[in-house]
Order: sequence, then structure tokens, then C-alpha cells
Amino acid sequence: MTFLLTNDDGIDAPGLAALAAAVDDLASHHTVAPLEPQSGISHRITMSSALRLAEAGPRRHSLSGTPADCVRVGLVELGHDPLWVIAGVNRGGNLGADLYTSGTVAAAREAALFRRPAIAISQYVGRGREVDWELTARRARRVLEQVMQRPLAAGAFWNINLPHPEHDEEELEIELCPADTSPLDVQYREKDGHLYYAGNYHDRPRRPGTDVDVCFSGRVALTEVRLL
Repeated sequence: MTFLLTNDDGIDAPGLAALAAAVDDLASHHTVAPLEPQSGISHRITMSSALRLAEAGPRRHSLSGTPADCVRVGLVELGHDPLWVIAGVNRGGNLGADLYTSGTVAAAREAALFRRPAIAISQYVGRGREVDWELTARRARRVLEQVMQRPLAAGAFWNINLPHPEHDEEELEIELCPADTSPLDVQYREKDGHLYYAGNYHDRPRRPGTDVDVCFSGRVALTEVRLL
């Protein structure tokens, strides 16, 4: 059993190291991740410019492309045949409307297009707090073990969002829930003739029982995402 790992925060991101630690004794794994951060890139594919693939360590490659590019290169060019494609652990939640903008989620979606079982996993970061990536790795391990046992339709993938509670308990409640696609509270501020995004992620709308509400309430939000 093998896994293909990727992310959108870049090959050197602590979340990717946490993911590798989480699955290290579950299965052998190969990593193909963007050379540089690609957050918010969505499902962009590189077709009109060259991609540079380089070894970044044992069973690790960096790619000068997007997360979706990484999945394609891993499956097609490098010939990996993984049981699961796992993208993450993203620093920050990928909830609700984020499904359409996240590079992490796009990597899982690309795998689903290849009819490969896939998971996108993200770590919500509480207001003004830092992430304990070792704790995230342990929590991710427990969640992934459970989620991988659930049936998954062909052409679908799991989107997992880990909460950021004040306690350090490793066992977290998992709740299957739909995505909250409420419009975001988008705001900008102007400075020196330029616009800067100023939306507040933590104060976004949260319909009861949806992924935003579940995650913000301290439970693991698990959403099955199906291709149209």
C-alpha cells in the first residue's frame, strides 16, 4: 500500500512534514509538492510553460507547478500507483467556499478525476494562535485511519478540516457534514492606490450543521465532495 502526498504550501511547509509523519507507519509514501507556495491557486494547470521536476530527498520531488500539476506528474510521469492521494496538511481551513479556491482541495479533486481515492486535509488556525504541528500530525493520523475505512464513491474525495481547540487531546470527534457555501464577507482596504484583501476568516457565516460551524465548534469537519 502506498500514498502520494502533496500540498499547496510548498515542499518545505511544516504541514507537509506533519502529513508525512502522520502516515509514516501506515504505508510507504511518495511526495510531489510545489517548489513554492501555491495557496489559493485553485485548479490551475500548467500547459504553456515548462515544469521543472527535481529530487528533494528520498521519495520526494519538488515541481515548479501547481498542486494539480503535482498530482498529474506523480501519477502520469513518475508512474506512482497509490492507494490514496493525500493533500495537506494545509495551514488554515479549507471550508465551504474555500473548496473552489484552494490548491490543496484542487489536488484531491485532480486525483478524483483520475478515479483515485483522495483526501484533502487542512488545519484551521484559531484567531491569533500558532499551530502545534506535532499535535496536528497525531490528530491527523487518528482521523485519517478512520476516514480511510469509510466507503467513497468513484469520482469523489474527502475534505477534512481539523479544528484548533484550546486543549491538546488527540482524539477528536468527527462529524460528516455538508459544505457551507454561504457568500463570504469579502472586504478590501485601500493604501497608496492599491487594494488589499481585508476579509476576516474567523467571522465568516456559519450555518448550523455545516463544515464551517462544525470545525469552528471544535469538531473535525468531514465532507464528501463529488465531481459533477
